[in-house]
Amino acid sequence: MEPVTLNALQSFLRRLGERYADAGALYLLGGSALCLLGNPRTTVDVDYTFELAEGSVEEFERVVDELAAEMNIYVDRVPLAEFVPLPPQAHERRLPVGRFGRLDVFVFDLYSIALSKIARGFESDLEDVHFLLHAGLIEFGELERLFRAVLPDVSKTDVIPSEFCDYFDQVRRRWEQLAK
Repeated sequence: MEPVTLNALQSFLRRLGERYADAGALYLLGGSALCLLGNPRTTVDVDYTFELAEGSVEEFERVVDELAAEMNIYVDRVPLAEFVPLPPQAHERRLPVGRFGRLDVFVFDLYSIALSKIARGFESDLEDVHFLLHAGLIEFGELERLFRAVLPDVSKTDVIPSEFCDYFDQVRRRWEQLAK
């Protein structure tokens, strides 16, 4: 599989909009979303979720799979709320990317993306959170508030609460060191 560059991602979205005829909303998550926002770290996949008319899902997934195979990129539907609880008003914080055909594309809530990366806790994920903080795309105080808001529900997912707290503390310590 090819790494997902900004040009590859833009080409994927443009071609998806050309091939998928119905209206809907596509939400980019993870590294591909951060790629659009200027993160220099290379990503290997396009993680997404969507909102479509009920009868459109199968056709949409067929088009996505076909296009991913043609472009030799890995594309993965991610039910983000199954991995980490979504913070309050997550859908209200989506960032518009553009319209591709009849498909409206957004970067999903950056705080939700940051919390999902903290939940996974890989070094590259924590670096992505610091990219968001350093670029001013999220604020640490709000991230901490939303972390505390989802913490009571985190045990309902695959996340281990103690690890989630440990990874958040790592983010806090690095951020505080940078602020000095």
